[in-house]
Amino acid sequence: MAASWVREGKAELAVQKILDGAARAFVDLGVSQAGMNEIARYAGCSRGTLYRYFGSRHELHLAFVSDRAMRLVAELQVELQSIEDPSEQLTAYILGAIRKVRENPSMSAWFEPAESGIAARMSRGSEVIASLAGAFESNIESQAASLAASGMRARWVVRVIVSLLTMPGESEEEERLAVEHFVVPLFMTRPGREPAFPGALRGNRLPGFRSR
Repeated sequence: MAASWVREGKAELAVQKILDGAARAFVDLGVSQAGMNEIARYAGCSRGTLYRYFGSRHELHLAFVSDRAMRLVAELQVELQSIEDPSEQLTAYILGAIRKVRENPSMSAWFEPAESGIAARMSRGSEVIASLAGAFESNIESQAASLAASGMRARWVVRVIVSLLTMPGESEEEERLAVEHFVVPLFMTRPGREPAFPGALRGNRLPGFRSR
């Protein structure tokens, strides 16, 4: 099997076959249980061939997340291009990213209770997950004062997405209201200014949220 991969002479095609095999392994076995042996088997190649393209399991994980994240970003850019208002676009982006991850078995597998720690670690330490926000941020009217501030805001949005995937709200409506009223106003605020929260937030009450 490995020889056929070598004869292809196309590294990009080989890498994509491995990532697609990894996706199936993550769904069937779980992210933490899908080791390099299992991924090689699902990809239809030898362990040696797998290591030729990915030096470690962590490296493969990063490549997988980057590949799926960029696909997601590309889909969202097409879907949201008709939304002109930056705040509405950002809201739709965050909620759309969450929805797409939940609907994709190979991505939602990363946020199962037993696996969420892996996703959290990668969201803290990997720039590839930041592409979920960073690639989109250039398409909105960001008020960041510097590239550093811009990067911080992008990473913060990623943390919001990861948090909602790891600890979902009671309903999609609750998540939407939280994003609209607590996340987007802060992201769109000019540095040094207080966010102009909607009148519905006065008195610390948000429509649709039940008091405990």
